[in-house]
Amino acid sequence: MSKKVAIIDYGLGNHFSVQKKMNRLGYDVFTTNEIDIIQQSDKIILPGVGHFGKAMENLHQLNLIETLNEEVLEKNKPILGICLGMQLMASHSEEGNTEGLNWFDATVEKFKISDQLKYKVPHTGWNQVNIAKKSNLLHNINNLSEFYFVHAYHFNCKDETDVLCRTDYESNFVSAVEHNNIFGVQFHPEKSHNVGMQLLKNFVEL
Repeated sequence: MSKKVAIIDYGLGNHFSVQKKMNRLGYDVFTTNEIDIIQQSDKIILPGVGHFGKAMENLHQLNLIETLNEEVLEKNKPILGICLGMQLMASHSEEGNTEGLNWFDATVEKFKISDQLKYKVPHTGWNQVNIAKKSNLLHNINNLSEFYFVHAYHFNCKDETDVLCRTDYESNFVSAVEHNNIFGVQFHPEKSHNVGMQLLKNFVEL
């Protein structure tokens, strides 16, 4: 049976590239902010590029906070947050001094770089991920695989058991998280060629 995947459109996302990759994998994908379609989906993807504060404002205005909490926390529907979408799962962000969805005991903080000649902010380009724990999301993905990143803020996870991957960029930061049915990746799998396609496939097939 075809898996229905809802990509949440809240006005700050890389929806087209995510949907294009999912369509190539043959999945039934809808980019939407309509509550009934989200409720009928099997999986949810929360993408995002832009400002944390504006993203939370848009989610509130679209009345999506309650729907997402119900689908994810009460119905345990699998969700994948990508880049800003992962950051929104934290309790608070320095960007806009804004409260998040509070699905993880975590804060979102701006990179504090010492060697600004070597390490630029935003962190942009290919970087390796160190896998911290076994996960079905990373099936057939090797440790130290490279993914594509674009971000100026990073996820600071207070509970180590939620950390799925870490990445080095002058210092060590959390690049993926997992708690039960909730998954987040700081990198962009839709821009990460075959390894990114594998991750998206793994998510839908969970």
